[in-house]
Amino acid sequence: MFFQLLGAGISAYASIQAGKAKEDAARMDAFNTETEREQGEVLALQQAANRRYEYDLATEANVSMFYASGRDVGSDRSVEAFLTKQKEIASVDLSRLDFQRQAESSARTREAMALRRGGRNARRASLLQAAGTMARGIGDAQDSAAKGGTF
Repeated sequence: MFFQLLGAGISAYASIQAGKAKEDAARMDAFNTETEREQGEVLALQQAANRRYEYDLATEANVSMFYASGRDVGSDRSVEAFLTKQKEIASVDLSRLDFQRQAESSARTREAMALRRGGRNARRASLLQAAGTMARGIGDAQDSAAKGGTF
């Protein structure tokens, strides 16, 4: 009977430790996911800054070429339309980059939350499994004692 209780205790302890290990692993995975989210945010900000820089360089080059060809940038409507269109294109590109950044950030945040939830659930399941193991062990020990076993 003593060994039945000891075995149940060891099994319950192992279940609890396994649940704790799963929860710890889930927390680490969530941390890594959040770190990836932050890295993605920085990368998106860098991409947006690069796109603005490219737009500024292209605009300066285009204005210079228009002046060099003798066109008046201030009053030539086709030049004005061209520059306006380039500005719209850059604006759309920046909007897309921002939308993509937000979508990826949101997805990573949800993923980290799901990982943490999974870890907590694994921990709870291990506690319930340990309680069941102990209850079975006690029940088996009582059955054994009722049949004339000794402690």
